[in-house]
Amino acid sequence: MARIKNIEAHCSFCNHVHKMELSAELGTTVAEGKRWAKCKKCKQTVLIVLEEKPKDSKAAFEEMRNEEVKSYSPLSSFNIGQSLYHEKWNDFGVVLSKEILSDGKKSITVEFEKLGQKKLLAN
Repeated sequence: MARIKNIEAHCSFCNHVHKMELSAELGTTVAEGKRWAKCKKCKQTVLIVLEEKPKDSKAAFEEMRNEEVKSYSPLSSFNIGQSLYHEKWNDFGVVLSKEILSDGKKSITVEFEKLGQKKLLAN
């Protein structure tokens, strides 16, 4: 019986990082460093890029705790790459992106240590 290899990767359908099952070659030539994988949450098959060195996110969050972080408040404004601490969730995060919603409010996407990616309101 073949052993199934699972990895964590970003699913473009769910728009989150989930465990994915690497598929066998599907008969098509895929560029080096890319593989087909099936998302275990939405069951869609996507082409993913395999990283040679996995990111050590725990080490990055440990470094973040040692530097100055800004406490999250919906009334505050944040820059991309800025570290923040969400007191209610007791979690550290890094701002990945900013956007303006259809109603004119501003939103930030934050990668949290425990909770993963979340969208939050910002001023």
